[in-house]
Amino acid sequence: MLKILIPTIMLVPTTWLAPSKLIWPTALAHSLIIAIASLSWLYSPNMTAGPPYNYFMALDPLSTPLLVYTCWLLPLMILASQNNNALLPKSPPQLYTLSLLHPFYFFTNSLIGSEVLHSMVMFEAPLVPTLILITRWGNQTERLNAGTYFLFYTLAGSLPLLVALLLLQNTSGSLSLLILQYTPAFPMVTMADKMWWAGCLLAFLVKMPLYGMHLWLPKAHVEAPIAGSMVLAAVLLKLGGYGMMRMMIMLEPLTKELSYPFIILALWGVVMTGSICLRQTDLKSLIAYSSVGHMGLVAGGILIQTPWGFTGALILMIAHGLTSSALFCLANTNYERTHTRTMVLARGMQMILPLMASWWFIASLANLALPPLPNLMGELMIIVSLFNWSWATIALLGPGLYITAGYSLYMFLMTQRGPVPQHIISISPSHTREHLLLALHLLPLILLILKPELIWGWTS
Repeated sequence: MLKILIPTIMLVPTTWLAPSKLIWPTALAHSLIIAIASLSWLYSPNMTAGPPYNYFMALDPLSTPLLVYTCWLLPLMILASQNNNALLPKSPPQLYTLSLLHPFYFFTNSLIGSEVLHSMVMFEAPLVPTLILITRWGNQTERLNAGTYFLFYTLAGSLPLLVALLLLQNTSGSLSLLILQYTPAFPMVTMADKMWWAGCLLAFLVKMPLYGMHLWLPKAHVEAPIAGSMVLAAVLLKLGGYGMMRMMIMLEPLTKELSYPFIILALWGVVMTGSICLRQTDLKSLIAYSSVGHMGLVAGGILIQTPWGFTGALILMIAHGLTSSALFCLANTNYERTHTRTMVLARGMQMILPLMASWWFIASLANLALPPLPNLMGELMIIVSLFNWSWATIALLGPGLYITAGYSLYMFLMTQRGPVPQHIISISPSHTREHLLLALHLLPLILLILKPELIWGWTS
């Protein structure tokens, strides 16, 4: 673990001390070294607690794929932000770069932490740099409103989790995951116990987010710069699912009784957010609501607590993270050329940028879970688990999956097909940097078809 933590810590001073003209190449090269080094973890995913002086850190087959995935996204965020930062108000480029690096450091610490309170602190710490990204480098004046939503939704969910963890510490005497997952379950029958259960899950349900707690996400996505959208869609939402998986182990006695309304709400959210997507005119808002629908499916897979449900949720989180991040990068390439997110005003891009239309096509097919992509594998495993749990779930899953395919095709047709609007006179061609960025998003997704067991997790 130190082979990643030490370069990650050194990334901050090397970026801060680099000359202004070399900040982006330095940060990109350094982050690529971290991403490539992290791939070695995929071949040793067994539980490896650190030595006595480092017993707060551990890896297991659940956190390892997510950690490698997070390290892989860091150079992609830096690569996507290079042109974006040049168009923003003048400020030291070190500040923008450090605002990207700090969430990454906290995310990695949250994933390798074996102490629940340590993981919870690192889980919440990215709130501040992500809030700075949205409010300082956002696109429009509504970014302040979006930042307020993001802040208060997150705080409202995090405080009950903190109280619940302190109560767990008093009850069990330890907050180490290495101890809690082998501790016999505590009998919990009173209303206070049920409130404690809800408090443990609330922070993660807000971060995923579950339908009904999702209002902060579309606002934050629409107003955030490209790096902020990638942090939110690709990493922050997946940490919510990871936290739910961890807490499910400790909450097993009550989960079977109390998870029913949450499962129904998650599946209802798949239908509702899909219907909202079909009526969207804003491209980034459509992709943001699409993320809410997919994470509702992940929440359903986690809450039923079956091996297939957990495996499907882990696969879908990683596959959807790469897909949604690629879609936000594609939306950003359109926005940089047309200066609008309204799909009707930026149609017919296939005629102008045909190679970029190919990336749009692959990303749209991945979003609707075309076989044999990992997206389909994750969704099928969750669907089979839900059918095995209750056949009645087909009433919500069936329409939800049809609507998902519908709005994915709608997004592709509205952006790429049709006549080119008359106000679009000249558009700069696509750049090698953009094609490299999209290839690094979508090629890993395609390569996972050949070896999907790398992201199966602990239930393989």
